Amino acid sequence: MTSPEPTSAKAPFMDPRVVMSIRSLELRAKVVVEGFRTGLNKSPRHGFSVEFSEYRQYAQGDDPRFLDWKLYARTDRSYIRLFEDETNLRCYIVADYSRSMSFGSLEYTKHDYARTIAASLSWMLNRQGDAVGLSLFDERVRMVVPARYRPGQLRRIMVTLEEPTSGNETNPAQALEHAAQRLKRRGFVVLISDLLAPVEQFEAGLKLLRGCGHDVVVFQVLDPVELNLNIDGPRLFEDLETNQKIYADPQDSRSTFVKRITEHNEAVQAVCEKLGAAFVRTVTNEPLELVLSEFLHARRVRR
Repeated sequence: MTSPEPTSAKAPFMDPRVVMSIRSLELRAKVVVEGFRTGLNKSPRHGFSVEFSEYRQYAQGDDPRFLDWKLYARTDRSYIRLFEDETNLRCYIVADYSRSMSFGSLEYTKHDYARTIAASLSWMLNRQGDAVGLSLFDERVRMVVPARYRPGQLRRIMVTLEEPTSGNETNPAQALEHAAQRLKRRGFVVLISDLLAPVEQFEAGLKLLRGCGHDVVVFQVLDPVELNLNIDGPRLFEDLETNQKIYADPQDSRSTFVKRITEHNEAVQAVCEKLGAAFVRTVTNEPLELVLSEFLHARRVRR
């Protein structure tokens, strides 16, 4: 994964192994976001909109520059001014919780990495005053937290993200269709999945979202081994979703495997490009701050 707009030429990215060693998911998300912000000189929202919309009460973490001091003098209450882009944004994070996500060749799994992405995005969006929601899926939509901006929303999302993986297969089409039904006006959908499912399924759901006018960012999360099958010696392999087992020597099938996974991943990316969705392939040994950089870049492009 490459970052089109690096936060800083000297920005120190944290080793993902260090981040993933933090047990609290909410604290982990805060560390990722705060680490990312150390390389920023200004809020990513600046410059997007100057059209004033309404007020909301000041909350801890809001930018004090947007406090309306005249209103404070009249009411003795602290309110900040919202702008059109802030009041209109509703974001749904659609996270793959199928059993294929529980694979990991590192000290942590794709599931751990993917839910950290979801938690970090939720933490950042919530602190910016955006309405953020979450849905978990395997072969069906499992759990939903409606997109809201209210006290306790971030905690609800964090608790939901603690759910374990389940399901015998992955069906992103149903999850994306469900997100489209919940977004009654133009919104932002973030899909986080390994996308190791038929491309046709994924394409159908993405086409529906884009047809409804929603912006979409797709994060394909893969383990390094899933790209190169770099495993030494023959061993017993088990499909995490079907429980099918096979004894094989990776060296004998590495070239065929790499060819097929490359073709599949290229097809996934081609679908995103064709339908106008931002696409990011991230590997679980890459710094999580880069994921936030890619997300913000996608938002800038769409504004």
